[in-house]
Amino acid sequence: MSKLYVWVNDSLISADEAQLNITDLAVQRGYGIFDFFKTIDGKPVFLEDHLDRFFRSAVLMRLHISQTRDEIRGKIIQLIEKNNISDSGVKTILTGGFSPDGFNIAEPNLVITQQGFQIPRTMSEHGVSVITHEYQRQFSNAKTLDYLQAIWLQPVLKEKKADDVLYNSNGLIRECPRANFFIVTKDDQVLTPESDMLKGVSRKQVLEISAGMYDTEARDVTMEELRNAKEAFITSTTKNILPVVQVDGRVFGDGKPGKVTRALAEKYNRMIYGS
Repeated sequence: MSKLYVWVNDSLISADEAQLNITDLAVQRGYGIFDFFKTIDGKPVFLEDHLDRFFRSAVLMRLHISQTRDEIRGKIIQLIEKNNISDSGVKTILTGGFSPDGFNIAEPNLVITQQGFQIPRTMSEHGVSVITHEYQRQFSNAKTLDYLQAIWLQPVLKEKKADDVLYNSNGLIRECPRANFFIVTKDDQVLTPESDMLKGVSRKQVLEISAGMYDTEARDVTMEELRNAKEAFITSTTKNILPVVQVDGRVFGDGKPGKVTRALAEKYNRMIYGS
C-alpha cells in the first residue's frame, strides 16, 4: 500500500510520523470535535456541508479555528491529491489543544486524515437489525469525539445480534451513534427527528429528495410511532441509505426493505454516484 499522508496543523507529513502530545485535551479528557466525509472517484462529496458543520461544532464547543475556511478546504484538496485514493473517507479533527493544567482549553490542534474505503453502490437487500436504548447525548448538535456510550454498548449489540442502536429519550426517538433515523408511516409519510440529535449531511440531502416524492416532515417522532411504522432506514456518510428491517425484535412488513426506502435509496445513489 502506498504511503499515506496527513495534516497536523500546518505540516503535511507521513501518517507514520504523525504525533499528538499526550497533554492534548483530546487525549486527557476526550475533548474535541471532528467531521467526516467521503470521496468518490477522488472527488469530495458534500464538502461544503461538512465544512459548515465542522465550523458550527467548533463554535458550540468553544474551540477556536485559526485557519480560514478557504485554508482548510485547500488543505483537504491538497491531501486528496497527495494520497491519490479514489474512494476514501476524510476526517477533520479539532482537539482541545495542549492544556497546561489538563482541564482548560488551549490552542486547538487541527488534524486531517484520509483512509481508503469503499461503500457498496447499491442498497443492501437484507437491511439491518436495531435495538433501542434510552440515552441522550450531551451537546447533541455538535459532532464531538465522545462515543463513550456507543462503544460501551458494543458487547450488548453482539449479545443481541443487532447491527446498531437507536437512542431515545423522553418517549422520543433521537439518533443512532453514527447515523440519523427515519421511519415511514402506513400512509407513506417520511418522518425523522428534529431535536436533540446531530443533523447529518446525508440526512439533509435525503430530506430534500424525500420532500419531492412523499409527504415529509422533520419533527419529534415518538416511540409509539416507531412501533407503528411500516418501514425504517438510517442515513450516514458511510451507510448512504440503509434499510432497517427489525427494531427490538419487531420485524417491519415481510422483513425486507420497503418500497419507499427503495425509491429514496435509488434516487440518492443516482445523485452521488451518477447514472
